[in-house]
Amino acid sequence: MKLEQKKQLITIKGTEEGLTLFMDDLCSFDELINELQEKITTVTPKQGEPVIPVKVQLGNRYLSRKHTDEIRHIIEKGHYFTVDMFDSAVIHKEEMEKWKENQEVKVFRRVVRSGQVLQVKGDVLLIGDVNPGGKIISTGDVYVLGRLKGIAHAGLNGNKKAIIAASYMKPTQLRIANYISRAPDYESDGVYMECGFVDLEQDKIMIERLQQLTRQRRNVLELERRMQNG
Repeated sequence: MKLEQKKQLITIKGTEEGLTLFMDDLCSFDELINELQEKITTVTPKQGEPVIPVKVQLGNRYLSRKHTDEIRHIIEKGHYFTVDMFDSAVIHKEEMEKWKENQEVKVFRRVVRSGQVLQVKGDVLLIGDVNPGGKIISTGDVYVLGRLKGIAHAGLNGNKKAIIAASYMKPTQLRIANYISRAPDYESDGVYMECGFVDLEQDKIMIERLQQLTRQRRNVLELERRMQNG
């Protein structure tokens, strides 16, 4: 009679960046911990070798902070490894709601007048004007279906990929993450269908026609059509 071979709960693969640990997502957490303690010692580098980064793939398993800390402690014990990230296909409901809040486009129909501030989480689409002295601030992108004459700040929490687009662009200031652009030297009538984004190579905010941006950001196409058609 052949003995049934024990199923491996953890598969370890080496990459150019370090190690990737693939964790079984159907077994119990205790079984996973036991096998991790056994296997991590078999790949421990020799003393004096560089610390190896580790990526932990959890599959369809959600772990609390307490559980990830336990896994991290086992992997990093002895300081031979460092956990770069935990990657899971599932997230907690609260995390999902927070992600959804930051991904949704919030639509407002109003005029932001001098002294007023419109600040939201996620992307914002303003159907109206931002008057001089008014501010529109967002953690995501800022789209103004109207005249942008005040201050616009996108990527409030440090998102350098955020953009600012307007049907009519003549702002007093543009901000994206920690980048600040002074009022562009526009002609007196301003310009139409412009957008601002961070060019990381030049390390500054660039102002381009909106059509240029759609080559990089396909999700802008629908908003562009709406802005052109009014």
